[in-house]
Amino acid sequence: MDEKLAVRLKHLEAELADVESQLAAAELDPSRYAELGRRHSELRTVLDLADRWRAATTEAIEATELAATDQDMEGDFLSLAEERRTEAGRVFEELRTALVPADPNDEKDAIVEIRAGTGGDEAALWAGDVLRMIERSSERHGLRVEAMDAAPSELGGFSKVIIAVKGRGAYGRYKYEAGVHRVQRVPKTESQGRIHTSTATVAVLPEVEEVEVDLDPSDVRVDVFRSSGPGGQSVNTTDSAVRLTHEPTGIVVTCQDEKSQLQNKEKAFRILRARLFRREQERRQEEMAGVRRSMVKSGERSEKIRTYNYKEGRVTDHRIETTLYRLDAILDGDLDEFVDRLRAADAATALEEL
Repeated sequence: MDEKLAVRLKHLEAELADVESQLAAAELDPSRYAELGRRHSELRTVLDLADRWRAATTEAIEATELAATDQDMEGDFLSLAEERRTEAGRVFEELRTALVPADPNDEKDAIVEIRAGTGGDEAALWAGDVLRMIERSSERHGLRVEAMDAAPSELGGFSKVIIAVKGRGAYGRYKYEAGVHRVQRVPKTESQGRIHTSTATVAVLPEVEEVEVDLDPSDVRVDVFRSSGPGGQSVNTTDSAVRLTHEPTGIVVTCQDEKSQLQNKEKAFRILRARLFRREQERRQEEMAGVRRSMVKSGERSEKIRTYNYKEGRVTDHRIETTLYRLDAILDGDLDEFVDRLRAADAATALEEL
């Protein structure tokens, strides 16, 4: 264990002692008791892993020493030493991961916005494919998808589409999809069989409650207008579409997916709160002098995060330099391998910054 990690564990041991002292106090506010109880559980989990790592390491050393002094049992002791070293390595990786502070937003629902990028009609079709990939991934994990707003294109894709993914851990899973998704394939509209490159940009926001955002209704201008589009159920003859303008920041949100003006307004406010929350988070991050934000963690929309090559059946995630030759499965929502590797890279970066 390196010195930095040892110092970190000593700080956590001291914090645990302080938390236990506060929990033992005769008079303690119930809400404070619950908060301390959660922190006690978190600290105990980390320190139990540290104890298991130390025990396995000590046992590996002792078994190696015994092998050197007992020739009859040398093989057995060396086998035991190797087994305990393997266990120590496994527990140590768990410990490193547990030491990374959890993102408090990971357990929240997510608002996912997909926009067609470069590539004209093909980009809109690709945006629709990215939408279906996320929808199918959500189905695999028992998450519910709720339509928020959409601007369909003439050929069946979307110039813009917004969904909410509901369920525990939705944001923690889909925040890694934020950025530019690039596709290389022969468009359906291409008669010469030439491969084109198109993009779709994805923004992922944690959905927040009203109490988490300081939003003064008097700062929001509400305009209503008639829904428009290429046709279908989203178009009606009443002024049901809603546009919100947050005047202090200039953020504009439109929603016209529902026939009810009230429902569109409610959804628009949900999107506005999420954007304001993200804006405040980014402002705070920028103020943290000297903090290096990795590409994995920032998910800026200008970043090319992934390339999907149809001819070779491969998908490359540029943030972790990983290529998987499972294009069809990934487009069908099997994102787990990418998500697991991105989380591991994120945890490693966070540990370096502790």
